[in-house]
Amino acid sequence: MAIHQQGLANNDIDFNEIWGVLEKAFLEIHTKNASALSFEELYRNAYKIVLKKKGDELYKRVADFEERWLAMHVRERVVNLLTPPLMMLDSVSGRSLTTTAEKKDSGEKFLRELRGAWEDHQVCMSMLTDVLMYMDRVYCQDSRQPSIFAKSMGLFRDQILRKPARAEMPILLDILTRIILDQIRMDRDGETIQTHLIKANISMLEGLYDSDQEVEDEKLYLTAFETDFLATSADFYRSEGERMLRESDAGTYCTHAKRRIDEEGDRCRSTLSESTAPKIQRVVEDELIRHKMKGLIEMDSGVEYMVDNDKLQELGHVFDLEARVDVKKTELTKAIQKIVMEMGANITNAAVAASATPTAPPGATEEQAEDKSKTGAAKVNQVTVAALKWSEDILALKDRFDNIWRQAFQSDQMLQIALNRSMADAINSFSRSSEYISLFIDDNMKKGIRNKTDAEVDSTLEKAIILLRYLQDKDLFETYYKKHLCKRLLLNKSQSISVEKQMISKMKIELGNSFTLKLEAMFKDMTLSEELTNGYKSYVNKLGDADRTRVDLGINVLTSMTWPLEAFRGGAAADEDQGNLQIIFPAAIDRVKTGFTRFYNEKHSGRKLTWQTNMGDADIKATFAKAGKDGKPRTHDINCSTYAMLILLLFNDLPAGASLAFEEIQAATNIPPSDLARNLQSLAVAPKTRFLVKEPMSREINPGDRFSYNENFKSQFVKIKVGVVSAGNKVEGDRERKETEKKNNDSRGYVIEACVVRIMKQRKILAHTALLNETITQLSAQFKPDVNMIKKKIESLIEREYLERVEEAAVPSYRYLA
Repeated sequence: MAIHQQGLANNDIDFNEIWGVLEKAFLEIHTKNASALSFEELYRNAYKIVLKKKGDELYKRVADFEERWLAMHVRERVVNLLTPPLMMLDSVSGRSLTTTAEKKDSGEKFLRELRGAWEDHQVCMSMLTDVLMYMDRVYCQDSRQPSIFAKSMGLFRDQILRKPARAEMPILLDILTRIILDQIRMDRDGETIQTHLIKANISMLEGLYDSDQEVEDEKLYLTAFETDFLATSADFYRSEGERMLRESDAGTYCTHAKRRIDEEGDRCRSTLSESTAPKIQRVVEDELIRHKMKGLIEMDSGVEYMVDNDKLQELGHVFDLEARVDVKKTELTKAIQKIVMEMGANITNAAVAASATPTAPPGATEEQAEDKSKTGAAKVNQVTVAALKWSEDILALKDRFDNIWRQAFQSDQMLQIALNRSMADAINSFSRSSEYISLFIDDNMKKGIRNKTDAEVDSTLEKAIILLRYLQDKDLFETYYKKHLCKRLLLNKSQSISVEKQMISKMKIELGNSFTLKLEAMFKDMTLSEELTNGYKSYVNKLGDADRTRVDLGINVLTSMTWPLEAFRGGAAADEDQGNLQIIFPAAIDRVKTGFTRFYNEKHSGRKLTWQTNMGDADIKATFAKAGKDGKPRTHDINCSTYAMLILLLFNDLPAGASLAFEEIQAATNIPPSDLARNLQSLAVAPKTRFLVKEPMSREINPGDRFSYNENFKSQFVKIKVGVVSAGNKVEGDRERKETEKKNNDSRGYVIEACVVRIMKQRKILAHTALLNETITQLSAQFKPDVNMIKKKIESLIEREYLERVEEAAVPSYRYLA
């Protein structure tokens, strides 16, 4: 629209006359009767007024007109819809005293009317803005006044929303907020509401500001509505959360909480403002998750119940909920760790209880154990069975929580760390874990891998490595493993030497070369021993000794510092007996022993052979006069210990009907009393190998007992194996365990000293605290060193002048002495 200023410059205008025309037109616009108006003419009139510098007057007149119109016409229509169902409130609780249906219907009518008033006002003011465009562009900009449209929006805010509906009543804005909040409460309770009415009124609040400056952060929606919405929502969800913790189960609670979060997001998009979505979701998360997570987890149907009953989907819901509010999942992590520890403790307690059950009588041999298995009794030592079950149960526990971690916890790294820590604590809290894990491997190496495929064998070995990985006292495990490996190799109990070596290779990868050094040396000794045996046989053949009665010898030459030979003895007392007594061999045996010693010394000068008779076995032929059918003699091939062989050979030259006393047998052989008693139990008490007759007959072997050849012995088997009591790998007794731990602690002392010297040699001068920390760090891969032991070893090194205290240092420090 182009207006030429020519002809207006010298003509005065009548402001009141022109305003009268404009005011009448504005009234027509507000009454929706503007079809006959000429907007070009109206624009010209407004243009004239502004051109004559009367824009200030025009601006005020328009503002006054709008203020009167809103107060006299619009406001009254809106207030009239504040019917009793909307205004009847309880004076104490503030809640409505009418039914939900009445309140809902009245609220919708009010919202519809207010929406209409706002939309009409916007349409009318858009039309007025077209008429007053020149005033906005010239006067409002020059005088820094809000545009007439903005001014009219402020008038709507002040005249409609910020004035009390009636005397002694809240302002309409507060009533509007309460009505919208009531409608939202109904929606949360499952009622169907007119969301478009709420959205229209929310849009109105987003279009209005606290002041005429229209600062973005001062929208009425933010300052008047959103704050109350978030506060009442917090109250609602706080109450709902507490109620659901009392009345529902944990799975239902999780599903409900997730649904509520999604609902609030949808509500913000469809009904309120999207800018509120993250805020209300945070409120719901705080009230239903963050503040309730501990209670949710501890419910009777909580995490422990879910774990016990494999409710993986529900566990996943708990994980998802806490992940929303805590990246560390603190409460869930604590709960899972506690459950793992409790389950681990239950497994340990069950193993301890099983170990306490009565075991086989002291005189029972392996043959008796086999007899008992047929009648339902345990085949092997119950304590050993408990040890094996402990390892299997611990592995099952790990598998169970690994499955939970993958399926319910989305393979979360922090929970994996927590689970690993808990598994390690559960294993290391049991003082016998090192021994039990070694026994688990021992059992699998002897029979567990029988008839298994390569993949199954590898899986079994990997399970053993998993247990070993969690173990803290790896040096103590090494002690037990060497004992058990020693017996497997020397007694030919291992199913596969290649699998044994495969296990050593896995240990080397996991724990390093130093851990497996002695284990590998044991296999090397076995290989060299086989070569020595073959070499000795060739040596004998070259001598031309064709004596058919000559004893055939198979030997194992073992490095004394590598092999735990105490595994074949019965503790400190037996060690002492073994060291003090020189076994007496028959001439035929002694000749072979002497021959091999001479052969060995020729090959290896400077070495000393010590014969470990308690560790050997023998194959002998024995003829019993009445063993065959019809009382005819019968010969049996007997496999027995070397000690048992020496005992049986004594009865070869004994006259018929003669007997030997316990003391006589001991004097003739020099076998340690404890070993002699065990072997005599096998030869004179065990039913299947009763080659000797004991008088008096009893289970126990006592001094004064006499033994004679059992010419009436009968067996349906040609080959007979004599079992020796406690010959297998079994759980140590309390006395044996204390001895093992003492030796291990002594060994740790040397390792600690070596570590301290190595550190100080590199660092030269180091503070006391730093030395302790570095020592603990370096040794933690082998065992958890005791701080007091480290301190004692430091003092010992000072006394032996490896270290000295630095007197002038500000903190206690040490210096390495070259």
